[in-house]
Amino acid sequence: MTDLARARRVVVKVGSALVAGDEGADSHWLAAFSADAARMRARGQQVLVVSSGAVALGRRRLGLARRSSLPEKQAAAAAGQSALMRAWEEALEPHGLAAAQVLLTRDDTEVRRRWLNARATVETLLGLGVVPVVNENDTVATEEIRVGDNDRLAARVAQMIGADALVLLSDVDGLYTADPRSNPDARHLPVIERLTPEIEAMAGGANAAAGVGTGGMATKLAAARIAAAAGCATFITLGTRPSPLLAIEEGERATRIEPAISPAAAYKAWIAGTLAPTGVLVVDQGAAAAVRRGKSLLAAGVRRIEGRFDKGDAVLIRDEAGLDIARGLVRYEAEDAARIVGLKSEAIEAAIGYTSGPLVHADDLALAPHREPVG
Repeated sequence: MTDLARARRVVVKVGSALVAGDEGADSHWLAAFSADAARMRARGQQVLVVSSGAVALGRRRLGLARRSSLPEKQAAAAAGQSALMRAWEEALEPHGLAAAQVLLTRDDTEVRRRWLNARATVETLLGLGVVPVVNENDTVATEEIRVGDNDRLAARVAQMIGADALVLLSDVDGLYTADPRSNPDARHLPVIERLTPEIEAMAGGANAAAGVGTGGMATKLAAARIAAAAGCATFITLGTRPSPLLAIEEGERATRIEPAISPAAAYKAWIAGTLAPTGVLVVDQGAAAAVRRGKSLLAAGVRRIEGRFDKGDAVLIRDEAGLDIARGLVRYEAEDAARIVGLKSEAIEAAIGYTSGPLVHADDLALAPHREPVG
C-alpha cells in the first residue's frame, strides 16, 4: 500500500470551491494548505499543485454569469489566472516557497514533443524547489483540445512526471458503496486495490455530486484509472480540512486507489510496447554495453542514424551486429542527430547551437526483451 508520507513526488488537485471564496480567493484555506505542502517539501518531498479557480475568479472580476459562452469563459480565464497565481504566491511565499505558473492543453499531454518539453520544464522547477501550479490553458483551449476537467489533467500530469501519489481534494471524504444520506448500510471504501466496473458504478448518488466545477466522483475515478496505469496511487479525500495532506497521513478518512505497478515500470512499458519507432540509432560496442547497463545513449557512441524522426519520437537502438537492444525517446530531431553523431557531449552545442543532453536519456530507455538479429 502506498504511504503518502513516503511518496517522493506528489500531485495535488485543488478544486474551485476550495480556492475561490465569496469575495475572491480564499486566502485562509490557501495559507493553511501551503503550510501543509511546505511541511512535505521540507521533508524532501516534491509537491505539484493542479489548481482550478481561474474561471471562477475571473467571472467575479468581470461580472459574468456562471452560464457563459465559450469566449466569455475564456475571457474569465484570462482575467482570473493572474488573480489565481497571485493568491498562490502570497500563500506560499511566507514558507520560503516560490510558485511557478504552468498552463497546459491536451496536446501538451499527448503530443510527444510537447509532452517532453512540458515534462522537462516541470522537472526543472521541481528540482529547484519550486511549487509548479498547473491549470488548463482555458484562454486558448477549445472543446477539441481540452482535457475537460482538472481531475483528469492532474492524472495526466502525474503520469507525465512519474508521480508516486495523486491527491484529489473533494467535498466528500472518499468513495462509498451507495449514497450514505439515503442508505444507512452504505460503507466507506478506505482502500481499492483495483478499479472494476462494479467499483466505478458506485460513482452515483452522493458520490456523483462530489467535486465542483466540471468534476465529480465519476471523473475522479476516471483520473484514478489513468494514474493507476501510470503506477501512481490516488487518494480522494475531504479538501475543506485546513491540512488535508497531513490528515491523510494521520489516518483521517479517505479512499486510496492502488496502482498496479511502479511509475518507472509503467513508463518503461509505455515506451516498449505502445510507441511505434520512427528511426534507428546504430551504436558501437561500448555504447551498446552502456545502454544494456541502463546508461544514457551519448552521441559519441552512435555510428549512424536511419529514418526521419522528430524530438520525442521513439527510436530503436541497434548494435553493429544488427541486434535491437533497446527502444527510447530521442531528444534531437533526425537532422540535428546526424550532425552530432560521434561527437563528445561538450562539442554538441558548437555543432548545432544548443544541447539537450544525451541522444536518449536513461530515463527514456526500455531494453528490448529479445535480442534477435535483424535483416
